[in-house]
Amino acid sequence: MRITVLSGGVGGARFLRGVRAAAGDSTITAIVNTGDDMWLAGLRITPDLDSIMYTLAGENDEVRGWGRIGESERVSEELRAYGVGWPWFTLGDLDLGTHIARTSFLRDGVPLSEATDRITSRWDLGAHLIPVTDDEVETHVVTDEGTMHFQEWWTKHRASLLARSFVQENVSTATPAPGVLEAIRDADVVLVAPSNPVVSIGTILDIPGIRDAVQSTAAPVVGVSPIIGGSVVRGMADACLTAIGVATTADAVALHYGSRASGGILDAWLVDEADAAAAPAIEAAGIRASVVPLWMRDVPTSAALAAAALAAGLDSNR
Repeated sequence: MRITVLSGGVGGARFLRGVRAAAGDSTITAIVNTGDDMWLAGLRITPDLDSIMYTLAGENDEVRGWGRIGESERVSEELRAYGVGWPWFTLGDLDLGTHIARTSFLRDGVPLSEATDRITSRWDLGAHLIPVTDDEVETHVVTDEGTMHFQEWWTKHRASLLARSFVQENVSTATPAPGVLEAIRDADVVLVAPSNPVVSIGTILDIPGIRDAVQSTAAPVVGVSPIIGGSVVRGMADACLTAIGVATTADAVALHYGSRASGGILDAWLVDEADAAAAPAIEAAGIRASVVPLWMRDVPTSAALAAAALAAGLDSNR
């Protein structure tokens, strides 16, 4: 089976780990958001790609939820002493090695997708990671205190500043990275990870050509709700949803994505047992609803969720 997953960072990484465990000999391709990327201290940082890579490699710090196992931060301490970078955005020394390698490849004229292939080849990830685009499409947030990079709003301010809108720079001229459209077109099932619907999945879909590819693929498209019981599973996606006028509920996010039969992207949508009452509204919108446990507490629960998503894809083809 050929499985393609549209994914953001930590939630997407844990979901992909479950997909890998549930999918047997399947070929897994992850199309990864790059809207969170930025230049910092002269280095190209790709948070979502790295979170997924470290998680699938077994190198992610599960306690902190980000970065590498056994990190030190001596270089970041030195950078702060020199007044370089963002003092509130700490990069571990091992992580910096990844960023230096990536930046070296990019400076040599290697596109991000190829640089990602070179970097990920170090580990047996069980999945092929493709950045959604080789172009720089960074997300900025418009607030009453000015426009700032998404990472400043998210990490420094913890999404406490009211977001008026999100702007993906250069998105209208960006093109999908090599292999992205083919992975969607040739998939047996397309999964939408429980990642931020606005700045992760939304950014992926806003790259010209990708939404059309998802709408037209012969594969079923199955999404997993990032909302459980009216609350975000991780992060501050509720602040993002509020900015675009979408309620923080499982059914509201499903309707935001929309049914493929009505010009949206979904054939099926998984909601948690806490949101079982939302299933009829989702079904009424033309999206098959499945009620299953969504909490990804460990690899077995993540694998069970992935298996349920794959099963929903088979059901939607009947």
